[in-house]
Amino acid sequence: MQFSQDDFDRLLLSEHSRKTCEAHYAKNPQDAENLVKWAGALLELSQFQSIADSRIMLDDCISKLEEALAINPTKHEALWCLGNAHTSHGFMNPDLDEARPYFEKASEYFQRAAEQEPANELYQKSIEVTAKAPELHMEIHKQGMAQQALGGGPATSSSGKSSKAKRSSDLKYDICGWIILAVGIFAWVGAKSNVPPPPPPR
Repeated sequence: MQFSQDDFDRLLLSEHSRKTCEAHYAKNPQDAENLVKWAGALLELSQFQSIADSRIMLDDCISKLEEALAINPTKHEALWCLGNAHTSHGFMNPDLDEARPYFEKASEYFQRAAEQEPANELYQKSIEVTAKAPELHMEIHKQGMAQQALGGGPATSSSGKSSKAKRSSDLKYDICGWIILAVGIFAWVGAKSNVPPPPPPR
């Protein structure tokens, strides 16, 4: 799998964040904010793994978030991140019947996050997109894109039918884009305390 410079930077940032959170957890396991940051880093890192490794990371991410919610049950960032983790799990599963419960769980967590923070547009958007998840899932897996879109093997080269390929590519970015965007925002929020701010635009 080829990484762009941006992907590589995100990978390094997430790995740094994961290690920092792990060290902090050893000193203070009751810090819900740290658990959420740690889970956010795992969720981001899962985008760069094979499907099997991704699932392991997502399970680890979910357990950290459940731990954070046991400490602070109204922590909306943890609820939202759980929604993302379940959505990612769903898209990795080629069988829609097996994926559907993940999407339903994701929707519940997004709803709970939105109830805690009603003005948050990202939470509202997540609810909308999750409602379309089963339909998007069918489209992705029908076109055999899930493996490449979610960190699997190389893209298959298709000669001819460029409009179909373009549609596939657009769809891939619709799905993975929103997961990665959401995760990226989350990881950025979680990691920003450890990283200097970017220079202002000219």
